[in-house]
Amino acid sequence: MSLATLIEARYGLAAEAGSGLSAEGTLAAMLARRVCRDYAERPVHEELMQVLFAAAFSAPSKSDLQQASVVRVVDPAKRARIERWLASMPWIAGAPELMIFCGDNRRTRRIAALRGKPFPNDTLDMFMNAAVDAGIVLQAFITAAESVGLGCCPLSLVRDHARELAQLLELPQWVFPVAGLTLGYPAAPGALSMRLPLSVTVHRDRYDDSGFEAALEDYDRRREAARPTPRAKQRDPERFGTADRYGWSEDKARQYATPQRADFGAFVRAQGFALE
Repeated sequence: MSLATLIEARYGLAAEAGSGLSAEGTLAAMLARRVCRDYAERPVHEELMQVLFAAAFSAPSKSDLQQASVVRVVDPAKRARIERWLASMPWIAGAPELMIFCGDNRRTRRIAALRGKPFPNDTLDMFMNAAVDAGIVLQAFITAAESVGLGCCPLSLVRDHARELAQLLELPQWVFPVAGLTLGYPAAPGALSMRLPLSVTVHRDRYDDSGFEAALEDYDRRREAARPTPRAKQRDPERFGTADRYGWSEDKARQYATPQRADFGAFVRAQGFALE
């Protein structure tokens, strides 16, 4: 099997790229990755966890500022509270590990104070730098974990409870949750999520979405044919009715037709960021 075969499975389109490359190694693992929400009752040894953290924090960092932190949630009472907040994700309770990946601009500010230097950079860029660093570390951790047979599921829903989570985990000012992550050995293969075609997401020399609508229609049809959404799982049918064709774009349009995390900006400001 070649990498082209994996690309075709991921995008639902014929692919020439990768036809001469064997489906092995990191590229193959990335193309074939699946989210894991069903975990075996098998702990992840502490030594392996430390190796994974070491690998994840070896990831690129903006200006070498290293503005990411991870909180492992191991206390049963704290885990139980988070599981209640995220009750729509029952697989969290079965995951051997639960982590919260955080943007951390606190260290940079403490270093400035410790070295007696001014810090005239209280801007939106400080928040963005820390958030991006946390996202890079999160992806690096996932890649490292999956390379040794572990499965992961990122959890953006933790930001629905940012204030409560910050209090529970004692996050100080200038530290904020970016995403959670469950980790463990897969009990069953996860589903493969088809992605938008590269013609939509990769641009040359300038941003050009002139072909977006046609490409989206084709993508919806391919994805719906591969993984149809049962009528019972269509979002908000009381408001939008039940669609005969329920593609990815219909699902995402419905998802964001309801306000989400409208108070997250206020939370981030309360954590000390000016966001100017």
